[in-house]
Amino acid sequence: MIDIVCGARPNFMKVDPIIRNIDPALEVRIVHTGQHYDHIMSQSFFDELELPRPDINLEVGSASITVQTATIMKRYEDVILKRRPDAIVVVGDVNSTLACSLVAVRYSIPVIHVEAGLRSFDRSMPEEINRILTDQLADLLLITSPEARDNLLAEGKSSEMIKFVGNPMIDTLFRLLPLAMTEGKRLSEEPFALVTLHRPSNVDDPDRLRAILEALSGLEGLQVLFPAHPRTLAHIEEWGIAIPDRITIEKPLSYLNFIRAQNEASVVITDSGGVQEETSVLGVPCVTLRTSTERPVTLELGTNVLCPAVSGIEEAVARQIENRPELPPEIPFWDGKAGIRIAASIENFIGAKR
Repeated sequence: MIDIVCGARPNFMKVDPIIRNIDPALEVRIVHTGQHYDHIMSQSFFDELELPRPDINLEVGSASITVQTATIMKRYEDVILKRRPDAIVVVGDVNSTLACSLVAVRYSIPVIHVEAGLRSFDRSMPEEINRILTDQLADLLLITSPEARDNLLAEGKSSEMIKFVGNPMIDTLFRLLPLAMTEGKRLSEEPFALVTLHRPSNVDDPDRLRAILEALSGLEGLQVLFPAHPRTLAHIEEWGIAIPDRITIEKPLSYLNFIRAQNEASVVITDSGGVQEETSVLGVPCVTLRTSTERPVTLELGTNVLCPAVSGIEEAVARQIENRPELPPEIPFWDGKAGIRIAASIENFIGAKR
């Protein structure tokens, strides 16, 4: 038996192709930590992706990084003490990923990390710490892009532990985009910029958040649609930030509605790693409000550009729209078949351990 751990919105799209392709003879226990717990951030994803219901829900809820990580560790330890898996599969870089990996290692349970080796080289980001530590704990490192191998080798990992499998998030995007375009909600008949921001560097500073909204209101010829993270919405209300007329702020979108919105947007403005990947595959211009990215392939393709300064947003958006590719670029192993390769790697790993 293997445990597949998911806990936050970005995880669900990544575990779906793994669960769909794993050999039925290999028992899978889905462990939902409950890091994201409300309907739109969690349950709606299980419904739209048609994921099996979690076998276990740790129901940790919202808390500080330290408290949340500790709570996940304590509750997951109780789970494995009752029934110990042969290995655990963790994805991405959220708190659940590191927390469950730490517990597994304590009990000599092998850790398989999907999306290993990504580095922004910015240790002020909690996700970067989660990535680095999880990779140091993992026994099998499944990577989405070639530079991840270089990062892992530079950190002393063995090449035998590293397998290039591709990007499972893109599997889910390709599978559900046709459905999204027929059943998802059309957000606007006019050209629009889609905005998604959640990182503390952008939304936990009232002056920065206010300046970003003001800059977005100046985008010429574009409506601005901003499905905001619950924490962002709370901050806007708490700080009494006025919303400019040209910006529409609403609650987070379901997965189908969100990928339709990405596909139809003139430009996407974000601080999310996964959105940088999805827009690149869709060929939609992206502007990332960060100083660095762990997805450098998106910069190399030109589908994405970093914009750390609020004053540069308008120019970056105009440039990205002007340089939009005629066709979406092809990225090696971002082909909708990553789940097949990941499942095979997991099965081979488990088989070799027995």
